[in-house]
Amino acid sequence: MAVRATVSRFPIDPDALEASGLPWGLTVTPFAAKDENGIAPAYGSNGHLLPRCENCYAYFNTYCELDQWAWNCSLCGTLNGLPSDAIARYSNPHSIPEMSSSFIDLELPLDGSEEEMTLARPVYVAAIDLSSSEEFLELTKSALLAALEALSPGALFGLATFSHKIGLYDVQGPVPVVKNVFIPPDAESKLPLELEDAMPLLQFLAPVETCKDRIAAALETLRPITSWERSSGAAQGMDGVLMGGRGFGTAMEALFNYLGSEFGNTFALARVFAFLSGPPDYGRGQLDTSRYGEQYASKRVDADRALLPEQTPFYKDLATIAVQAGVCVDVFAVTNEYTDLASLKFLSIESGGSLFLYSSTDDSTLPQDMFRMLNRPYAFNCLLRMRTSTEFKPLHSFGHFFPDPQYENLQHIICCDSYATYAYDFDFADNTGFSRHSGYPPVVQIAFQYTVVVPPEGLSSSELPSSSRGKHTLQRRLRIRTMQFSAAQNINEIYDSVDHEVVLSLLVHKVILVSLEDGVREGRALLHDWLVILTAQYNDAFNLVQYKNGNRSMSSQIDITFSQCPQLEPLPRLVFALLRNPLLRFHEEGVHPDYRIYLQCLFSVLEPSSLHCGIYPSLMSYTTPDKQAYPRHSLSRAALMTSGSPIFFLDAYTTLIVFYSSTADPSLPFPPPQDCLLRKTINEVKQGRSITPKLMFIRGGQDDATAFENYLIEEQDVDGSGFASSMGFVAFLDDISQSVAEYMK
Repeated sequence: MAVRATVSRFPIDPDALEASGLPWGLTVTPFAAKDENGIAPAYGSNGHLLPRCENCYAYFNTYCELDQWAWNCSLCGTLNGLPSDAIARYSNPHSIPEMSSSFIDLELPLDGSEEEMTLARPVYVAAIDLSSSEEFLELTKSALLAALEALSPGALFGLATFSHKIGLYDVQGPVPVVKNVFIPPDAESKLPLELEDAMPLLQFLAPVETCKDRIAAALETLRPITSWERSSGAAQGMDGVLMGGRGFGTAMEALFNYLGSEFGNTFALARVFAFLSGPPDYGRGQLDTSRYGEQYASKRVDADRALLPEQTPFYKDLATIAVQAGVCVDVFAVTNEYTDLASLKFLSIESGGSLFLYSSTDDSTLPQDMFRMLNRPYAFNCLLRMRTSTEFKPLHSFGHFFPDPQYENLQHIICCDSYATYAYDFDFADNTGFSRHSGYPPVVQIAFQYTVVVPPEGLSSSELPSSSRGKHTLQRRLRIRTMQFSAAQNINEIYDSVDHEVVLSLLVHKVILVSLEDGVREGRALLHDWLVILTAQYNDAFNLVQYKNGNRSMSSQIDITFSQCPQLEPLPRLVFALLRNPLLRFHEEGVHPDYRIYLQCLFSVLEPSSLHCGIYPSLMSYTTPDKQAYPRHSLSRAALMTSGSPIFFLDAYTTLIVFYSSTADPSLPFPPPQDCLLRKTINEVKQGRSITPKLMFIRGGQDDATAFENYLIEEQDVDGSGFASSMGFVAFLDDISQSVAEYMK
């Protein structure tokens, strides 16, 4: 569980918080195997015996004062009695995790019989769009073949297709058999037949280890639905002219109901991989894609506002059905046409899944992403609870979870991998703040309760006998991290303790929320105003702007680069980069609304360092493929020219680019050889990613360098109106400086 705060020295009271101009909060990556310093938790059992405070329900931790019979809660100060079993346990503190570490992971007892525990087989279902192209299906087949290699022994796999009908495949016999159920074309009608009646669920879900070849054979039979088939389908009792044929909403709803019958019996979590090649245009949940069109050219409609909200609650409601059925949905959209991900995204993010967008089949990383996603551990049925000491409280929470309807600051997470990150911001409970001389410093406690599926104890999956392959065991665990912070005595201590990457994380969450509610223009304005206020507060705190005859001097005196505080220096650059990011660029600049939604979903789950990379890519240079020149450059043409280095490596999180300058020595090997330092760096970067970054090699003067040059944002105008030497980051700083001068008048 990695936790990072915007400031490690907390503001002492509301006045200090306001004077700082900084967001106050933290990010947490609960299922990360280690903390932010690379330290693993202390593991143990009997989590249900961990003492809890009678007042605030916080868990006992190393910061609590303990005597023989009682303990003081480190969060609220309440004196709690110790039960007799705890007194006996704590008489030998060295063997007790909660006595030795503030970061613990304890096993909890499971409800249910031993038999129910071992019947929890992992279930995976692929739902494939046949209203598509041959290229789309070839890519999907490759992805699923990669997925089959990553699935653990004992897993069950189901293959379904959708178009104007739902196809269910039985691959457990000698030849794959498909049963079809036709989808009513209108948006109101449900299926005429339950899927269970078409094919019993346990006939549909095949054991991977015995049916892998037959699943692969069934995939080879998939063909796109032709327009003739669609119209003949319409003739079979369907009225009216058939305009589309992608009955995605009906198919998903039917699949969730189908799987839900075995939830808690055959499986504890089912994952549905939905492969989509365009917008749902048939049956329930069909979407009107005509809203993305020429009408936004008129100045009366703000496309940046109109295209971000969902047009129907259908998929949000469908996500609730998925959760109740124990289903997590990952949506893989491979399309460059408008698909309205603003409506579809809820199906994935609210069921605990991921949303992937690929603009074409040519260079798609879909197979690698599938393999990577299934090859990493994940937890499910998770609860995340944030508690704080009494002087302050969590104000907002951000991330792909849903709040508990009854308990405050308790979030439900359906499925959580080791990358998924969530954020909180804080506020004071009242005007008092923290005491300057109190023995009770600010404390944050994060509790994460989760379930994992583990193979039988003592056997690796390769050693399991075939009869035991399916006998996975559910394990419920409780991970707790308790952190003690200090309160800053003055503004300098706050500024000196800033983590700019976490500040960026909270800013991104806030501008995404504002964009969704009020449009991109408002999101940009919020960001601009925040930087103006922070700069003004900083200049005030350091007395950098002098008064003359009762008036402040000209804006030329304003320190816009935070030269007195190295921790704040990166922030103007990061805000500029965020304003240049497609997340906040205007519709008329050619930002596709689906790509914007994809970025919102991606950036909402990234941990701070990865998000920093996605907003302001890192650029390093090499003298040769085996020798690094500089570890970091600013994203400007000037930086490239002055460095004199021949090779550059740019990491933009989703894209990696190796660029050889036009003046590079022709004898330098291109592309860089596999055994060189640069390749080693690239491989390390790729290995640590939640998604597979696209790798490009560009030779300046010979190849089209546009992809690389687009990332050199510092000479680009912040409003996207082109390139000019007088524009870009320098002009942006001038504008901020003038706004600060106005604000401070």
